[in-house]
Amino acid sequence: MLEKNEVNVDKTEKKVEEVLNETKKVEVVENLEKTDDTVDAVDEIEKSIAKDAEKDTDKDAESDVVDYSKLSLEDLVLELKKTLSDNPVQKIKTQVEGIKSAFNQKFGALLAEKKAAFLEEGGNSIDFQFSSPIKTDYNTLLSDYKKQRDAHYNDLDKQLSSNLEKRLSVIEQLKDLIENADTATMYKSFRELQDSWKTIGPVSKSHYNDTWKTYHHHVERFYDLLHLSNDFRDLDFKHNLEEKLKIIEKANALAEVADINVAFKELQDLHKIWKEDIGPVSQEMREDVWGKFSEATKKIHDRRHDHFREMRSKHQEIIEKKLLVVEKLNAFDTSNNKTHNDWQKSIKDIEELRQEYFNAGKLPYSKSEEVWQKFKAATKKFNSAKNVFYKHEKNDQQENLKKKMALIELAESLKESEDWESSTNTLKKIQADWKKIGHVPRKFSDDIWKRFKAACNHYFDRYHEQKNSLNKEQQEVVDAKKEFLETVKELKDPSKEGIFEIINNWRNLGALPRNARHIDGKFNKLIDRALSGLDLDKNEVAMLKFTHVVDSLAADNDVRKLDSEQMFVKKKIDEVVKEIQQLENNLGFFSNATDDNPLVLNVKNRVNEFKADLTIWKEKLSYIKNLDY
Repeated sequence: MLEKNEVNVDKTEKKVEEVLNETKKVEVVENLEKTDDTVDAVDEIEKSIAKDAEKDTDKDAESDVVDYSKLSLEDLVLELKKTLSDNPVQKIKTQVEGIKSAFNQKFGALLAEKKAAFLEEGGNSIDFQFSSPIKTDYNTLLSDYKKQRDAHYNDLDKQLSSNLEKRLSVIEQLKDLIENADTATMYKSFRELQDSWKTIGPVSKSHYNDTWKTYHHHVERFYDLLHLSNDFRDLDFKHNLEEKLKIIEKANALAEVADINVAFKELQDLHKIWKEDIGPVSQEMREDVWGKFSEATKKIHDRRHDHFREMRSKHQEIIEKKLLVVEKLNAFDTSNNKTHNDWQKSIKDIEELRQEYFNAGKLPYSKSEEVWQKFKAATKKFNSAKNVFYKHEKNDQQENLKKKMALIELAESLKESEDWESSTNTLKKIQADWKKIGHVPRKFSDDIWKRFKAACNHYFDRYHEQKNSLNKEQQEVVDAKKEFLETVKELKDPSKEGIFEIINNWRNLGALPRNARHIDGKFNKLIDRALSGLDLDKNEVAMLKFTHVVDSLAADNDVRKLDSEQMFVKKKIDEVVKEIQQLENNLGFFSNATDDNPLVLNVKNRVNEFKADLTIWKEKLSYIKNLDY
């Protein structure tokens, strides 16, 4: 025994078949009244309306698409998350595809870079593995998008089917009305059916035009057979004629609109109003008004085809520009590159060519893929030559490591020396020699630099200490700053401007000798306390404190402490980045947890806190790097 819904499906399919048969009869009559060109123009716009009819529930335009190629992987994931959370799933296809394209390109480049480094270190290609928390987050978001999208379109299909049944039911009622209705009430019943038709939502594009043509055919039949209510009928015909003439006037005006895409969209709206909102006109006027509307449609149709012909020509120009860049890449000569600097210059030149390729313009996927593959092959040729060079460069880096280790041992042997003149000159020469030696393997770079710097700093700290015995003028500065420090202690709730004035007055008193710098520390604590008491954002307060300290060091020309401060900030940035990466990696283990899970919320909150900290540390690093010292 058939289920209830199966019976309904059979009935709907039978009704659709009947509608199709009736529609074919209507189309034969209509097409006899049009030229071939006009038929093509009208058919095209009717197909576009049918396609859009499915999307009537999604009328709002999609958001503007940004240039995702300029975003980092992290920013792309954030943009995808924001796009999913801030927009209906049916409105974001273009944005999601843009993000996917940019992410796949950037992650593919990162993967290739990691693999190249792995192979250069002696790894086997089959053993290469690379995972990233950012890729995990991206995959999760993309999976969520697909689930939401599929659920939306499943619901939409159900709604379209339901609406189709309702429209077929109205057509059947209209046919019954024409055949059997009471002449005294048939006009009122007809109006009710018209109102019911207008309230029904969208149907699928495959049935939109067929159902409408059949419905419209029976509406015209009704009016043609309506004898007892001629006054109502004639009034309707007159009103409908006025409205259709207005639409024809608007359609003719659209032929002058500069933007053909805007004109075509508005023409679609006019056709839909013609179909859905306005009834028939008198029989003797039908062919005439429809012919005028069809001719207006043909003008815009022809303009649109000319526009796309021009676009195809522009696409060919873009392709030629991109292929010219590919030729330049293939002809790029690296045979004279002998040093790291030579290759760095070539890398810069190649990057300029890459930008020239992207700046040439955008192409649809069907036209861009072949050119893109040629571009990738050309850049791969350059990268292969570069990788060969840097593989040999590693041998040179090992030699550089030996030279720098020798300088470290010499610096460490002198760090306790009291032969100030000779040792100072030797250490300065060692520092100059260090700068002349090239790169060392990356894994040793930080460690040997710290060791070398520690030896040099130790010696020069002792050297400056013995030179910094107090003289009379220095003592006056110490006394003046001690006295000024007491006045600062007595200040109550100073303003931001007042604090800056105090700082300037302190600096104007002069620089303290090295063995009295603790007074600066006391002053800095008072200033920090005063800044903390201001009604300011905590990040602004943190930056004010930081700039005060480094500006003071710069004023004293204390290069060593400025270097130390910069190293400290870099270290904090590395620590925060590692914390964020670890937490984001941890989030990957909660893929099945809901967003309101306390553990997930806690981890996300900590990630946001660390990201806020990272912003201020980066701002500090930028500030100290811009100091002239």
